[in-house]
Amino acid sequence: MYPLDLVQPMIDELTSLGFQELKTPEAVDSLLHNTAGTVFVVINSVCGCAAGAARPGVALALQQATHRPDVLATVFAGVDIDATRRLREYTLPYPPSSPSMALFKNGRLAHFIERHHIEGYSPEEVAANVLKAFEKHCG
Repeated sequence: MYPLDLVQPMIDELTSLGFQELKTPEAVDSLLHNTAGTVFVVINSVCGCAAGAARPGVALALQQATHRPDVLATVFAGVDIDATRRLREYTLPYPPSSPSMALFKNGRLAHFIERHHIEGYSPEEVAANVLKAFEKHCG
């Protein structure tokens, strides 16, 4: 588990954009079972591709989006361990990866962006992938 003082700025990057933190498995279940419409969840992490592409790409996508998810949420791998584990049950059959992003529609996984779609890509390329998902599922 990472110390909170180390990761808090990384968490703040998303919460400042309107993301709610999911800290427990029950919070994950409640959100995905009780939210009609779309939920976009970012599995945040301390790695360089989260800092260099994932979080900036998400911020860019939200700035440019004409269609947005109804709810924005995040879990932090290595911090919100049980919540992250529970969320990953909802993203099967995709293997665990962080950072990653999941768009749910009416509680079902509609689009998943794995780490290999983030690492090595620019924030603009990540944003384009996110925007394509938003356009298709949030319109």
